[in-house]
Amino acid sequence: MTDLAQVFRDHHGRVLARLISVLGDFDLAEDSLSDAYATAAAKWPANGVPASPGGWLVTTARRRAIDRIRRDRTYGEKVRLLAATPVTPAGADDEPVPDDRLLLFFACCHPALARTAQVALTLRCLGGLSTAEVARLFLVPEATVSQRIVRAKAKIRDAGIPYRLPAAEDLPARLPAVQAVIYLLFTEGHTATTGDRLIRAELCAEAIRLARILHHLLPAEPEVPALLALLLLTDARRAARTDRDGRLVTLPEQDRDLWDRAQVAEGRELLVGALRSGAAGPYGLQAAIAAVHADAPAAEATDWKQISGLYQLLATATASPMVHLNHAIAVGMADGPAVGLRLLADLDAAGRLPHSHLTAVARADFLSKVDRAAEAAVAYEEAIAQAENTVERDFLIDRRDALLRSAPEGKNP
Repeated sequence: MTDLAQVFRDHHGRVLARLISVLGDFDLAEDSLSDAYATAAAKWPANGVPASPGGWLVTTARRRAIDRIRRDRTYGEKVRLLAATPVTPAGADDEPVPDDRLLLFFACCHPALARTAQVALTLRCLGGLSTAEVARLFLVPEATVSQRIVRAKAKIRDAGIPYRLPAAEDLPARLPAVQAVIYLLFTEGHTATTGDRLIRAELCAEAIRLARILHHLLPAEPEVPALLALLLLTDARRAARTDRDGRLVTLPEQDRDLWDRAQVAEGRELLVGALRSGAAGPYGLQAAIAAVHADAPAAEATDWKQISGLYQLLATATASPMVHLNHAIAVGMADGPAVGLRLLADLDAAGRLPHSHLTAVARADFLSKVDRAAEAAVAYEEAIAQAENTVERDFLIDRRDALLRSAPEGKNP
């Protein structure tokens, strides 16, 4: 059912957010939406996909929720509350879905929950990501994320945490978690962890849309425009990141004429404003790195010294292992691959490298540049085994095969 799968990708988060706001119950909303999907799978092949599938799903799921509640008399009060909620008029099932998503991001990021639980719950339930995808973003086992989500739901239910926008004075305390959700939603869209597409453009667009709303809501917070700047500057390269056949194109090989210069200009303007408002935080530093890349007319003109310095500041501000990896890569680009390899080895010994295929990719790239083809091929094999995105895996296989073909006789592994 290709159409239903696409509807799920495009509308799931918004529809679920709307249902949670109406029903006030995560589990009931998810179960009712599952019922609606089942109904869609049965009806849409014959009747066609509605003009506004999201609105259809909200209406259908809401009706299924009422049916579920009526089966349990202890929920009689909920039935009365739902009956008082305005219903989509008959014949108007194709009304657009109201966007309650960002409001519920703030509701889910309640201070009663641990930060990791806030972000995991919101990404899973409102961001539309699978538990496995959330786990890969956090670089932790899937079971760990599942437990966090279950505990968070239970705490929200037992504590009676309301699903509504908190008071204005409470927004700043919840802002970091909400920003993390938007950032990670974009991260998954920028490079999908699984599947046969490198980029999930719908997630990138949604993250940028939410970042714009957040900027409108809290324009005086310096990290808010910085986050939007980061997303715009990074997303500006989207058209150049794959070729016509969908194959990955690395940053040095990209056609920079394909970069969206309007997005670059907007991102740079937002970044300048954010930096004038206060000291650069994690998003401001990452946006500055993206701006340095955008300023380089060609790959060889990239100011890697400046980028490595910015990553050093970022490593001081955050404990993220991916930041340490990226700092090592930047240093290797600035000071030479041998230096990069030494830094990777030091980070590995200190347990500060992420458990990611990108670590093996960085090692393979540096090894190939210092004529250690056999070791580079082994590193590529490690990366290929870990990569779950088909586009990335195919790219790594091509790199490994090209390395083996070019290696002098007797030096192949």
